[in-house]
Amino acid sequence: MARLLGGMGTSHVPIIGRTLDAGKQGEVAFKPFFDQFADVRAWADAARPTVAIIVYNDHGLNFFLDNMPTFAIGVAGDYATADEGFGEPRPRTFEGADELGWHVVQGLIEDGFDVSTCREWKLDHACTTPLDLIWGAHSQPPVAIIPVFVNAIQPPFPRPDRCLAFGRAIGRAVRSFAGDARVLVIGSGGLSHELGEFGKINEEFDHECMERIVGNPEALAAYTNDQIVDLAGAQGVELMTWLVMRGTLASAEPRVVTSIYHNPISHTGGAMMLLEDLEA
Repeated sequence: MARLLGGMGTSHVPIIGRTLDAGKQGEVAFKPFFDQFADVRAWADAARPTVAIIVYNDHGLNFFLDNMPTFAIGVAGDYATADEGFGEPRPRTFEGADELGWHVVQGLIEDGFDVSTCREWKLDHACTTPLDLIWGAHSQPPVAIIPVFVNAIQPPFPRPDRCLAFGRAIGRAVRSFAGDARVLVIGSGGLSHELGEFGKINEEFDHECMERIVGNPEALAAYTNDQIVDLAGAQGVELMTWLVMRGTLASAEPRVVTSIYHNPISHTGGAMMLLEDLEA
């Protein structure tokens, strides 16, 4: 049977990935953010995940204003990176966990979530950055991946409580999989920031999010999207990826393995938190 080992939320600011790719983690002001991932790597070495489900908002490679699903899941056997508008990246290909992906899709549909399914999917920095933070930008991660898209780009957005419920449905589907999979779920995005108003960071709200995501995610899910935009900026709705991640965990209060908040990383309230599911 599959085991859902834990979940991690992390910021995916493009400068994080570029710094990793250049190997300059020790030369930037947000070095403590990178340093904290030593704890994540130690946990991953011990827990040995074989699949990473990465929940994020695509930045135009797969979905744009003319075609914007609310929720989508990749079911491909492999995934490749592509040009996000900054020039062709270093070509990279990642193995897909397609069998588990199809099982999750079926479970979601039976659970009331009619998700879009994608047999082709291009990866951007929001998907690759968390993998690079854990396993390095110049090595192949020891996991197959399932990308999950949540619309944090263009209204109408899914409600926060719906995102938490979506995560819970993913968790139920994973735990019902008969195959041998050790799963880490990653919520990639946030925390507070707004591209049109650089520097709009709400540290107080970010800390509230990091506190409540552990033991009271329902309190975060009670916010409306308009309230989150007012508090955390237009791109602060990426918090929904953390809510999906948290929803997958069965523990009422998972163990916090490690966490860090660094203000700022570029124009963003940078954050990371790794939660271990005690009921895995």
